[in-house]
Amino acid sequence: MKLKVFNSLIFCFFLTSSLAQYKISGQLLVRKNNSPVAACTVYLDNDQTTALTDENGSFSFSGLKSGVYQLYITHPEYKISQQTVKIHDKDITLNIFLDGYDEVLNEVIVRDKQSDFGFTRMRGVESMGIYEGKKTEVILPEKLTVNMATNNARQVFAKVAGLNIYENEGAGLQLGIGGRGLDPNRTANFNVRQNGYDISADALGYPESYYTPPVEALGRIQIVRGAASLQYGTQFGGLLNFVMKKAPENKKIELTARQSAGSFGFYNGFTSLGGTVGKLSYYTFVQYKKGNGWRPNSHFNNLNAFFDVDYQISEKTKIGIDYTHMDYLAQQPGGLSDAMFAADPRQSNRERNWFNVNWNMLALHFDHHFNEKNDFNLRVFSLLANRYSLGFRPNRVATIDDNSERDLIKGDFLNWGAEARYLKRYYLGKMLSVLLVGNRYYHGYNHSVQGSGSKGKDADFNFIADERFITHDYEFPNRNSSLFLENIFYVHDKFSITPGIRYEYIFTTAEGYYGTISRDLAGNIINITKTNERRTNERQFVLGGLGLSYKPGTQTDIYANLSQNYRSITFSDMRISNPSSVIDPNMKDEKGQSADIGIRSTQTTLYNFDISTFYLNYNNRIGEVQFYDESNRVLRKRGNIGRAVIMGIESYAEADFLKMLYPKSDDLSGVIFINFAYIHSKYKESEIAGVVGKQVEFVPATNLKTGLRISYKRWKGSYQLSHLSEQFTEATNATDGGLTGVVGRIPAYTIMDVSLSYDFKKYFRLEASVNNLANRMYFTRRATGYPGPGILPSDGRGFYASLQFKI
Repeated sequence: MKLKVFNSLIFCFFLTSSLAQYKISGQLLVRKNNSPVAACTVYLDNDQTTALTDENGSFSFSGLKSGVYQLYITHPEYKISQQTVKIHDKDITLNIFLDGYDEVLNEVIVRDKQSDFGFTRMRGVESMGIYEGKKTEVILPEKLTVNMATNNARQVFAKVAGLNIYENEGAGLQLGIGGRGLDPNRTANFNVRQNGYDISADALGYPESYYTPPVEALGRIQIVRGAASLQYGTQFGGLLNFVMKKAPENKKIELTARQSAGSFGFYNGFTSLGGTVGKLSYYTFVQYKKGNGWRPNSHFNNLNAFFDVDYQISEKTKIGIDYTHMDYLAQQPGGLSDAMFAADPRQSNRERNWFNVNWNMLALHFDHHFNEKNDFNLRVFSLLANRYSLGFRPNRVATIDDNSERDLIKGDFLNWGAEARYLKRYYLGKMLSVLLVGNRYYHGYNHSVQGSGSKGKDADFNFIADERFITHDYEFPNRNSSLFLENIFYVHDKFSITPGIRYEYIFTTAEGYYGTISRDLAGNIINITKTNERRTNERQFVLGGLGLSYKPGTQTDIYANLSQNYRSITFSDMRISNPSSVIDPNMKDEKGQSADIGIRSTQTTLYNFDISTFYLNYNNRIGEVQFYDESNRVLRKRGNIGRAVIMGIESYAEADFLKMLYPKSDDLSGVIFINFAYIHSKYKESEIAGVVGKQVEFVPATNLKTGLRISYKRWKGSYQLSHLSEQFTEATNATDGGLTGVVGRIPAYTIMDVSLSYDFKKYFRLEASVNNLANRMYFTRRATGYPGPGILPSDGRGFYASLQFKI
C-alpha cells in the first residue's frame, strides 16, 4: 500500500513538472534616458513567436516550459539586441536597455554587424529621414581597404550595384557616377549633398558637382535610389549624400595625419583634428594634393579645407555650423579621336587648356528633440563658387593648335536655401506610425559668360579687351519651393506601407545675349551680331510614390517601391556655345517613373546580400544625336530624344567564408563579394529617325565588380576586378567617333586593383595600392566639351603608398 502511494506521488510530481507553464515578461527602455520603447518587435526562439511592446515598452510570452530561450529585439530606430533567457521553475522578468543608432553615428558605425563588410543600409527611420521600402546603400570608407588618397571611385563604390563611373582623371578631383542609363558626367543625375545640404553648382539649373569631398574625411556615403525623389528632389538617380566624420566624444583632441605619394608625381597630404570639450565638439581637416597626371599637360594642384563645430545647448537642442573650401587648377591635355587613341593613348596635343574651380559652402543646422515622439531639424545653407574653363577646342581634335585666342567660359554661382523637417511618431491602434513633413526653399543664381581669351599658354582667365568677342553673356536666376510628406504605416510587426507625396514650384529665367562671329576662309572677321534674349519658365506639379516592406524574419527584408521622377532642363541645355554641337531651343523637361522590388539581408556578420529588379520609364529623355550640317560636318544635336525604357537586375552579395570555416577566430577574416547588374535598355518612342529600338546611352548591358578581402590580425589585403560591357554615347548608337571622337562606342574593359594595409605600433598604418594592375589601355568617356572634346583616356598602371599617424 505504501509503495503504491509513493509511486503515485512520484508520478504526480513529474506530471506537474511536465505540465508547468511559465512566463517571460519585461520592459524595453532607452539606455540613454530610461524612457520606454513602444511598438518594438520581440522575437522568441528564431521567429516562432513574436510580441509587440505597448506604450509602456512592456511585452510578455506565456505558456512556456523550463528551458533556454533566445529573445531577438528589433526596432527601426534602435540597434538590434539579442538576449539568452533560461527558465528554471519560475517566471522571468527582464529590463532590457536599447541603444539608439544616433548615439553611434558621430563616428563610423563600427558596431553595426553589417559594417564589418564596410557596406550596410539605411534603417527605416534615420537622421530625420524615412527609408522604409526604399533601395538604399551605405558605404563606410574607414572599413574599406582601398586607395583613399586618390578618391578611387572604382574601389570606393565597388559594392553599389549598377554604377557607371567616369575614370578620366586619376586624382579624384571630380566624381562622375551614373546608373540605370543616367549620364555620369559630374554626377549631375543624382541629388548630391554633403551632411544633408546641396553641394552642386545649382541644384536646379546646373546640378553638376565640381566638388568632391576627400574619402579620407568621410564617415559614410549614403545612396538612395530613384524613390528618393519625394524627400530630396526630383532627380531620376536619387540621393548621394557624403557624411563627414564627426568629433570623437571621448577625446578633447584627436589628430590624424596622412602622407601619400605615387606614380606620375602624385602627392597627397591630409591632416584632421577633432574632439569634444564639454558641450562643444569640433572636426576640421586640411588636404593638399598635386600631380603631373598620366598624360602630358595634366598637372594639377588642389586645396581642400573643412571645419564643423557643434554646440549642445541642452540635452534636447543642438546647433552647428560647418564651412567648406575647395579650389584647384588643372591643366587639361584635351581629347583624342579613335585613331589617336589607337596609336598612343598617352599623347596630348593641347598645352594651353586649363580648368579652375573655387568652391565655398557654409551651412547652419538646428536640431531639437521635443520628446521620444517628436523631432525637428532645420538646415540653412549657401554656396559661393566659380568654374572657369579655358582652351583651344576645335571640332576636329587632331587639329594642331594655331595659338589663336582661346575659348573662355566663366561661370559664377551664388545660391542659398533652407530645408526644415519634422518627424513624428504616433499610434494607430497598437501599431506605431512615423510621419515626416518637410519644406524646402532654394534660391539660385548663375552668371555665365563665354568669349575669347588670351593667346598665351598660361592659366589666364581674363577675356580680351574687345567686348565684341563675347559670344554670350547670360544670367540664370531661379526659385524653387517644395513641400513633401511621407508616412510609415506599420500594418503589423512584419509589414509596412509608406506612401509619400511632393509638391514642387519651379521658376527659371534666362536673360542675356548671344553673339555670332563670322569669319572668311583666312580667319578674318567679316561680321559680328548680337541677339538679346529673355526666357522664363514657370511650372508646378505634384509627385507621388509608395513603398512596401515585408520582413519574414529577423535577417530578411523584402521591399518594393514606385515613385515619379522629374528633371528640369539645365542652363547648359539652354545656351552654351560649343563648336561641335547645337541645342534644340524647344527642349522640354524630363519626366518618368521608377520602381524597385528586391530582397536583402539585415544584421549579419557572415553574409550580406541585396538582389533586386528595377524598371525606369523615361519620358522626354534629353540626349544627343549625330547629324551632318550643310558643310558636311559631323555635329551633335542636343534635345529631347524620346521615351526610353530601362530595366534590369542589380545584385550584390558577399560572405566571410573564413569566419564560416573558423568561427572561433577573431583574428581571421576572408570576404568574397560580387556585384553584378544586367540591364536592358531601349528607345520605345522618338520623332528622330534611326532612334526607336536603339540601346539607350550610358547603359552597359553587363556591369560586374567582384573581389576578395583577406585580413589577419593587423594585416588587410584586397583584390578587385571590374568589367563593363560596351556602351554607346548617343541615341543612334553610332560606333565611329570620326574626326571629333565625341560620339561613338565605348568598348568593353576589364580592370584589376590591389590594395594592402598594415597597422603597427598602435598609432601607425601603412597602405599601398596598385591601380589598373594589368596596365590596360581603355577609356570610359567621350567628352562633348571640356575637358575634351573627344576621348579621355583612363590612367594606366599606378603605384601608391600612404603612411597614417593617429593619436
